[in-house]
Amino acid sequence: MTVSLDTPLGARNTESRQRIKRSFFRAAGFVGKMARNPLTAIGGGIVLLLLIVAAFAPVIAPYNPLVQDLNNALVAPNAQHWFGTDEFGRDIFSRLVYGSRITLYIVLLVSVTVGPLGLLLGVTAGYFGGKVDAVLMRVTDIFISFPSLVLALAFVAALGPGLEHVVIAITITAWPPIARLARAETLSLRQADFISAVRLQGASAVRVLWRHIVPLCLPSVIIRITMNMAGIILTAAGLGFLGLGAQPPEPEWGAMISSGRTYMMECWWVVTIPGLAILINSLAFNFLGDGLRDILDPRSE
Repeated sequence: MTVSLDTPLGARNTESRQRIKRSFFRAAGFVGKMARNPLTAIGGGIVLLLLIVAAFAPVIAPYNPLVQDLNNALVAPNAQHWFGTDEFGRDIFSRLVYGSRITLYIVLLVSVTVGPLGLLLGVTAGYFGGKVDAVLMRVTDIFISFPSLVLALAFVAALGPGLEHVVIAITITAWPPIARLARAETLSLRQADFISAVRLQGASAVRVLWRHIVPLCLPSVIIRITMNMAGIILTAAGLGFLGLGAQPPEPEWGAMISSGRTYMMECWWVVTIPGLAILINSLAFNFLGDGLRDILDPRSE
């Protein structure tokens, strides 16, 4: 329903309230569908907890994650230090809390760059076909032929250590699966009757792609990006472990494992706790991706 400027103020307010109510019920229904799947609910809860911890890190962390206290180095978990301390006496729990910010920073930046890039290249190749499709897909095949961690390692080694370079390297290696998925979806849509009808009405290729094909490809792309977040976390941790990600003394989880591996036989908590954080959050994103696939993909019903 379109509300014109001549519509009385009361009617406009009523329409606004109805739109808000419909949006609320749609959101509630979406959350209800996710809650019916136990694994999806667990994954969503862990991801939500990760967001809360990252947002309120200064309030949650009991200690400064960068301040050293050599008198308390390698202290086992106790009432003062829940997860123990590292070789420099820094509280591991506080470093995990602040490290969640670095992890989310990498995951979110990669997701918002790799999604549009892969979607744009995929729908372009699938819609136009011919030489455009051949060129874009051969470039995609070249990137897919290399293991993602090895390719990211090569790019970071060329660019130099740093979080921004990690984001660029992971983005370069993560877009090909998104592009192939978007291309497959576009190939199945471009010959559909409603697309032919839109073309007969004189719509340009850009309008057809932007208004009709891209919205239909978005659910599959969102699902794939969500499931890719686990791989992004593992790749970022691997680069941090090799010293190519966040630089000391930043509390990045992979770097924490790398610095603590010397003491892992005597002080298990130095390596085990960050490793569990990586494992749990990777599983959470996988569970959440599976749940989104069941909800957003009608073919799974």
